[in-house]
Amino acid sequence: MKKILQKSGSLVLALLVLFSTMSFTVDKHFCGTYLVDQAIFSEAQDCGMEHPSEGEMTTEDGCSDQKISVEGQDDLKISFNDLELPQQVFLSTFTYSYVGLFQELPQQLIPFSDYSPPLLVRDIQVLNETFLI
Repeated sequence: MKKILQKSGSLVLALLVLFSTMSFTVDKHFCGTYLVDQAIFSEAQDCGMEHPSEGEMTTEDGCSDQKISVEGQDDLKISFNDLELPQQVFLSTFTYSYVGLFQELPQQLIPFSDYSPPLLVRDIQVLNETFLI
């Protein structure tokens, strides 16, 4: 259960980083007030009508294109030198102690691991009990 939770948490964090840094553009083509085509990552197809010149453009008569750009963040790398001295000390000691948690312990020698336990013929505890009535 713990591994499943850890893997799903890692996946969620990886997707969060991916989608927060991703940039994309939504392109829309309108003919008058009607949306004709909408495209993500590419240009929208036009309806075949000619675009009027900039002076004659009205929203009711001609076609228009609209682009919406969503920019992802680019500044994910934080330099260790930008941190103050107490923050550097905390990070280095935390890292050192955290890595120490995963060091393997020496294998312990169990001298009686090759021997099987004795067979119980009778339940000795029940034979020696005394019941008071």
